[in-house]
Amino acid sequence: MFNRIHHIAIICSNYERSKDFYVNKLGFTVLAEVFREERKSWKLDLAVDGVYQIELFSFENPPERPSRPEAQGLRHLAFAVDDVEKVAGVLNERGVVTEPIRIDEFTGKKFTFFADPDGLPLEIYES
Repeated sequence: MFNRIHHIAIICSNYERSKDFYVNKLGFTVLAEVFREERKSWKLDLAVDGVYQIELFSFENPPERPSRPEAQGLRHLAFAVDDVEKVAGVLNERGVVTEPIRIDEFTGKKFTFFADPDGLPLEIYES
């Protein structure tokens, strides 16, 4: 019934700061950027390896969403990478703080977490 995930929508508190993070620090490609005047809202479409898409939205005064303690709903967004240590190193060089690298006890794969500018938990996971 479902083919794949089409996109993931993220609402940010500071559009320019989040755009810089997702484009310049994480390296996602801008597909389209529009300002929706009637909503006073930016919408930025980002490509992730040319397959999946992240929609980054800005809205006036969005309420905060708790990340810690963990709340109900979507827990985090994970990206598959070939080399967790290498990608974590690049992120660290770009000013993104990552947690210590861990090993998944069930798969034996390496992974680590970091956060976007609004505290949204993001993960890189060895593919």
